[in-house]
Parts: sequence; C-alpha cells; structure tokens
Amino acid sequence: MMQNGPHRRRGQLSPEEKWQVFLEVTSEQLSQADAGRKWNVDVSTVIKLRRLAKDGAVAAFAASKPGRPPSVEEVELEACRAECARLSEALKELAVELSLYWGRQRSGFQARSPLA
Repeated sequence: MMQNGPHRRRGQLSPEEKWQVFLEVTSEQLSQADAGRKWNVDVSTVIKLRRLAKDGAVAAFAASKPGRPPSVEEVELEACRAECARLSEALKELAVELSLYWGRQRSGFQARSPLA
C-alpha cells in the first residue's frame, strides 16, 4: 500500500517530496524509519535529505547579510568599483613593463629604438 503511487521507483522523489519528508521528520510527525517506509526510500536517504537541508540553510544564512537587500544602484556601484580596481592593477603592471622597456633601451640593451 503505497500512498504516493504504485509506479514510482524506489528513491525517486521530487524536490517537493524531499521537502515534505524533511518537514515530517524534523517536526517529529514521523521517525526516520517511518518516513523511509512511507516514501519508499531507504533510511540513509532520509538522513541525507536532512543533512542537505541543513547544509543548504547554513550556506544561505552565511551568504545573507542583515538588513535590507542592496538596491540595483548599489550592486552596480560595487561592480564598477571592482572593475576600477582591476583596471588600476592592470595599469600598474603596464607601467612597470614600460619603465623596464625604456630602461633597457637607455642602458644600451637594445641597439635600436622601436621608432627609428
């Protein structure tokens, strides 16, 4: 007597069903073993669902910042600042390369100037 349909293969749960399993076990409506029997999955699958839900929630909490979400302008400004920093570093590298290039020419390292 399967409540979720006789043709489902063992262990094939949709994301919504996985969430339902998680809620039933977490709210202690069902034990892990009972949830496994009800949803036709192994107990290790129920344990894995709980761990995945916890890991996902912890990652989401770590990524979220308290307060109001940033506005579109703030997001664009941050992207522009990052691009400015990247371009500044590239410009510094090119300036060093240019000074080394011209320093070699003055020391006689190269016989001819590129413009001559």
